[in-house]
Amino acid sequence: MFTGIVRAVGEVAGRERGKAGLRLTISRVPFLERLRDGDSVSLAGVCTTVVALGDGTFDVDVVEATLERTTIGSWRVGDPVNLEPALCAGEPLGGHMVQGHIDGVGTVAAARWKDGSGLLEIELPDGLERVTVPRGSFAVDGVSLTVNRLSGTIARFAIIPYTWTHTTLGRLVSGASVNLEADLIGKHVARALRPHAAPADS
Repeated sequence: MFTGIVRAVGEVAGRERGKAGLRLTISRVPFLERLRDGDSVSLAGVCTTVVALGDGTFDVDVVEATLERTTIGSWRVGDPVNLEPALCAGEPLGGHMVQGHIDGVGTVAAARWKDGSGLLEIELPDGLERVTVPRGSFAVDGVSLTVNRLSGTIARFAIIPYTWTHTTLGRLVSGASVNLEADLIGKHVARALRPHAAPADS
């Protein structure tokens, strides 16, 4: 479990294709001393497992199912990546409950600095708008955000200066792809109510 409070922006230091998927090496990790083999780490919102520790780096394996559902397959050596270690019992829940299970990949419709804050507009993949509500929680590339406005399938977010400069969000441009995770509670409520929904018009 994570909180969506990014602890650092790391860097993809290695990328090796294998039969089972992709092995990534991540560098620029200030919390490396707390990691052990088998620990969970969020990479741009994707829950991964540490499989090896190196000199200032850690490795994770990414299977094909995850590559198909996230942006990881497009990452290259040198790319920045938002990092968050798993939440420990007793630590502050500064963001919201984030599983690291990506619901889909969105497209940046707009990314700009305006009136002292960042502004992001994200085109949501089909169906994700149904579990997204204004002023609800949402994770974009692993960053806990609040939905400022929802217009159809476009979600708008206002980003405070600290988050804009201390995560990868400030580097996004229109057309970029981002990992999205909708609010955990909203998804469970929608699932529970689905059997009671009125049938669609035939």
